Amino acid sequence: MEETDEIKIRLRTDPRAPFESISVKKGLLLSELADAYRPKLPYRILAAKVNRQIRELNKPIDEPDDITLLDMRVNAVNLMYQRSLSLLYLKAIRDVFGRMEVFLGNSLNKGIYTLLRRGTNLSAEELRTLDRRMRALVEADIPFTKEIVDRETALAHLREDGSAGKIRLLESAADFEWIAFYALDGFRNYFYGQMLPSTGYIEHFELRTYRNGVLLRFPHPAKPDEIPPYTDEKKLYGAFGEANRWGELLGISMAADLNERAFGDRAVEMIQLSEALHEKSIAGIADRVAKENKRLLLIAGPSSSGKTTFARRLCIQLKVIGRDPLLLGTDDYFLERADCPLDAFGEKNFEDITALDADLFNSHMNALLRGETADIPRYDFHEGRKYFGERLTKGKPRQIIVIEGIHGLNRQLTAGIDDREKFKIYISPLTALNIDEHNRIPTTDIRLLRRMVRDARSRGIDAKRTIATWPSVRAGEDRNIFPFSGEADVLFNSAHIYELAVLKKYAMPLLDAIAETEEEYSEAYRLKRFLQFFKTIEDDSAIVNNSILREFIGGSIFE
Repeated sequence: MEETDEIKIRLRTDPRAPFESISVKKGLLLSELADAYRPKLPYRILAAKVNRQIRELNKPIDEPDDITLLDMRVNAVNLMYQRSLSLLYLKAIRDVFGRMEVFLGNSLNKGIYTLLRRGTNLSAEELRTLDRRMRALVEADIPFTKEIVDRETALAHLREDGSAGKIRLLESAADFEWIAFYALDGFRNYFYGQMLPSTGYIEHFELRTYRNGVLLRFPHPAKPDEIPPYTDEKKLYGAFGEANRWGELLGISMAADLNERAFGDRAVEMIQLSEALHEKSIAGIADRVAKENKRLLLIAGPSSSGKTTFARRLCIQLKVIGRDPLLLGTDDYFLERADCPLDAFGEKNFEDITALDADLFNSHMNALLRGETADIPRYDFHEGRKYFGERLTKGKPRQIIVIEGIHGLNRQLTAGIDDREKFKIYISPLTALNIDEHNRIPTTDIRLLRRMVRDARSRGIDAKRTIATWPSVRAGEDRNIFPFSGEADVLFNSAHIYELAVLKKYAMPLLDAIAETEEEYSEAYRLKRFLQFFKTIEDDSAIVNNSILREFIGGSIFE
C-alpha cells in the first residue's frame, strides 16, 4: 500500500460516544484529523487516544486504529496543557531575564505557584513584559520538539544546562533507561509526560504576582476555554507553607531526597518524624477548638483525604484535654432512596446535598447541643432507608460533636445551627514534594493512588474500576467540596512526605494487572511512569497503626 492510500479507522469525538468507521489518508497527522472536526466540537482537541494509549497530535495515522479525540476535560490532557504552558513560561523567562533558577510549586489560586529565585519580586512592568513574550511565542505557533535519548546522554544534557535537581533525580531513579526532552525554539528541558503539538494550542493563560512569586493560571477542565475567576486561597497558601516547613525539617523537597532516605534507619526516622508532625498538628487543632469553646466540629475534604482516621484521632486528642467528643457522620441522614434527587442523566444523585435530610440533621444537632435526647438514625444502604430507635443519644454538657461528611463546609447543611457553635475543618493531602524543580506532583494523583490501594484491599474493587470511576468522583468534588473549602477555620494537611514510596509497593501490581486492551490502560501507564521516579520502601512496619496512611494500606487500629 502506498503512502497516499486510504485506510479505515474507527473514530469518536468524545470518550463517551460510540465509534464510527471512516476512511482517511494513510500518514494523516492526528492534528489534521482534529482540525477537520474542530468546527463541530465544543472545545479544541489537544490529544488523541489511539487504541488504548494517549498520543500527541503530531503523530501520523498509519494503521486502522481506534482513535478518540480528546480535549482538556480529560485529566491526562489537562496535565499536558499544564506541562506545555510551564515550558512556555520557562522559555519566556529565559528570553526576558536570561538564566534564572525557577521553581514550579503547588497548585494554588486556580493555577501553579512559581518562585523566581532572583532576590526581588517581579514589578508590574516586568510581569507585563513576561506576559507579552509568552503571547508572542503563542502567536508564532512554535512546535514543541521531542528528543528521546539514553540515560548518559540525558545526564550530559542536564549538566550542560546546569539542571542540578534533574541530575539528582535521574541518578536516584535508576528505572529510566530512555528519557524524553522537549525543546521550544532552542530552549530544552526535561518534563515528565507528553506535550501539546505547538505553542499555538496554548490559547488561555494568565500571570499574576502573588506573595513572593508568580501565579501561572490556566483553564479548569470543566471549562477549557476560560480562565477561572480568581480567589485568594489564603488558608491553602498557609497550609502549603507549613508543608514546605515540614519538608525542610525532614530535609526532603524533591523525589531524589526521598529516594536517598528510603532504606534502613533513615526511612524509619523519616516515617516517625512525619507521623509526629501529624500528631502535633491534630493536637493543636484540638487545643484551638477547646480554647474557642466550639461544640460542633465539621470535617470535610475530597475523596481519600483520610477523613475517617483524622476524625478518630482528633476525638482522642479532645479526650486528652478533658472533652468528651461524640463522633457522627452525615451518611445516616440520607433521604429515603425513593426521595433521592436525580442527576442530569436521571440517576439517583447521592452526592448532592439535597440527598440529605438537612432539616432532621439540624434538629438533632440542636437537640444534642441543648443537652436533650436525639434519636440518631442508622441508614441501611442496601435497603435505602433510615432506621430509628437504635441510637437514642443524650447530649452532655460541654460535649463536642464531631461530624464527618463531604458537605460539612456547606452552609446549607447547618443553616439552622448557630454559627458560634461551629468549627469547620478542611482536610486534603497537600504534598510539598516535587519530582524536581519543574515537575510537580498533583494532589489528585496521590488521592487516586490511595483510593486504588484501599479499594482493592477492602472493597473488592480493582484498579481498572477505580480509574474508570475517578472522573465522576472528581466532578462530584468540584460541585460539592472544593467550592466550600474557603469556609474552613483550619486546613489539615493529611499528606505524608514519604507515602509515595510506600504506596508504590501496593499500587504497582494493581496497575500492572490492567491489560493494554483495557480502556483504562493509558491512565495506568501514566501512573506507572510517575511511580518510577520513586524508590520503594519495602518494609513499612514503622508506620504506626493509627497513621492516616494505614487507612489505605491496611493495619489501622480504627478498622
